[in-house]
Amino acid sequence: MKNCVFFLLLLMTSLNSFAAGEISNTQIPQLHGAGDDKTGYETKYYTTKSKALTTRVGKKTDLLSLIKQPPLGLPNVPIPANNPISVEKIALGRKLFYDRRLSLNSTFSCAMCHVPEQGFTHNELATAVGLEGRSGRRNSPTLFNIAYAEKLFHDGREDTLEQQVWGPLLAHNEMGNPSPGVVLRKIRTLNDYNGLFENVFNKPVNMETLGMALATYQRSLNSANSPFDQWYFGHNDAAVTPSVKRGFKLFRGKANCIACHTVNNDSAVFTDHKLHNTGHGFSVSTYQRPKKQRLLVAPGQYIEIDSDLFDSVSEKKPNDVGLYEITEDPADRWKYKTPTLRNISLTAPYMHDGAFKTLEEVVNFYNHGGTPNEELDPLIKPLGLTPNEIQDILAFLNSLTGSNVDELIADGFAAPVGDTQ
Repeated sequence: MKNCVFFLLLLMTSLNSFAAGEISNTQIPQLHGAGDDKTGYETKYYTTKSKALTTRVGKKTDLLSLIKQPPLGLPNVPIPANNPISVEKIALGRKLFYDRRLSLNSTFSCAMCHVPEQGFTHNELATAVGLEGRSGRRNSPTLFNIAYAEKLFHDGREDTLEQQVWGPLLAHNEMGNPSPGVVLRKIRTLNDYNGLFENVFNKPVNMETLGMALATYQRSLNSANSPFDQWYFGHNDAAVTPSVKRGFKLFRGKANCIACHTVNNDSAVFTDHKLHNTGHGFSVSTYQRPKKQRLLVAPGQYIEIDSDLFDSVSEKKPNDVGLYEITEDPADRWKYKTPTLRNISLTAPYMHDGAFKTLEEVVNFYNHGGTPNEELDPLIKPLGLTPNEIQDILAFLNSLTGSNVDELIADGFAAPVGDTQ
């Protein structure tokens, strides 16, 4: 009943806008055609960084070099002894990553949650939506520089990329496969995979080799040589503005962001590889919310409505207590992994549940000391930043965009997309 009332509320809002002349009938997108086709969405009411497949122009890049010689600002890429890199293995992992046939009904690929042109995350959704529109609780994390992650998933439950890849493949609300055997049997029946695993691994596809191939491709998604890197590690004083320099001084001083988002003398991955309770998860679990909330009404499009009205017609969010769900240690409630800050301006929305749409919202949250609770990390405290200081920190964060982002996007566009059967 609540869902019906909620739908009627949205319908009335749309009809009122139409009657007022805010939306013309020529602006309303048609509800037919390929799901990737953005034709008909040329309207101020719909914005996206994605492109229709027919308009994408891809160009392969040298992914191997990004592993062997990472861009300025990144350390050497850690490579497991049992999974050495090769051009052929990267290519196989890349093919798998973009192949929709790996999902239960052959419609959903890894790249549909980790969209290349959206920062290898999903800018248009706060939390992930998987196979057949099944909703997840958490935001899709970026895959930029995932090679350096010591813990994977927001709750840190896996510690290698080879193991991690099977999580989404088998999750009911992601790619929907009921077992590893279903995935492996399907790949064995696809003619375009004939001999590929044997060529790379000297054995047929199995759980181990599929994980190794996907992990190797993801290890190549390294992006740095940002304006910050050129200034701080490359000693080019003209690479950044005075505001960026002031922001970095605040970052490692008054704001103490560097305590969790670490920077070394010759490189920076901007994470301590730990999990922290910042108070955000606590505030969601205990149902604390502002007077107004943003409501997603279309990809990338939000409206603000009163929280009381929102609550009256919607179901309560599923509870999420972070690391506690893995350890069942009460001290681990609402702890989530420290994400990297590289390419942070490209990877909105932010936090484990995509609750914050802008970096300014994130900085303001930490400036106020997070949300107090009995397990709040002692590093989280009010910062006392002025509006000008906040703008300087934002300038610094925006300087962390790597110089090769467009190359990695173009390489993704050049990848084949598996057809449905």
